[in-house]
Amino acid sequence: MKRALILLTIIISFGMGYAFCKITTLERPQQHRKVTGIGGIFFKSRDPKKLKEWYAKNLGLNTNQYGTIFEWRQARDSTKKGVTQWSAFNERTTYFAPSTKDFMINYRVENLEELIVQLHKDGITFTDTMETYDYGKFVHIMDLENNKIELWEPIGGFTSSDSGVTK
Repeated sequence: MKRALILLTIIISFGMGYAFCKITTLERPQQHRKVTGIGGIFFKSRDPKKLKEWYAKNLGLNTNQYGTIFEWRQARDSTKKGVTQWSAFNERTTYFAPSTKDFMINYRVENLEELIVQLHKDGITFTDTMETYDYGKFVHIMDLENNKIELWEPIGGFTSSDSGVTK
């Protein structure tokens, strides 16, 4: 009798664990994600060249003419690389205009063209129209506090060697 109870307890525990696992891992309807990650951090600096050298020397950033790239693996598909660009801009840059802030965040997005349509419907302020380069599609918008935001849809197999902030 005692063996039967132990066996029954094990079977019930296993069954409940299996059922819980199935319930928590059921495929949920795919929600359309707008932002998929941070594509870049851009900020103003009195002397971008000297600042990049400081970060290289003191924090080990492997800098180039644009800044540095942080490479990572995408969560949805770990075989695909992703990158985040870190760039110091001259403090007199107009690239962040019309924002008067000293920074701009670049967000990675999916389906930029569809997102642009939706943002226009929602009355979001655009500072330009979408531009396409060999490493992605870009457009700039303003948030509620007049922060300029860069939206970037990477194209193809974008890797760290393809980076290039051109402004």
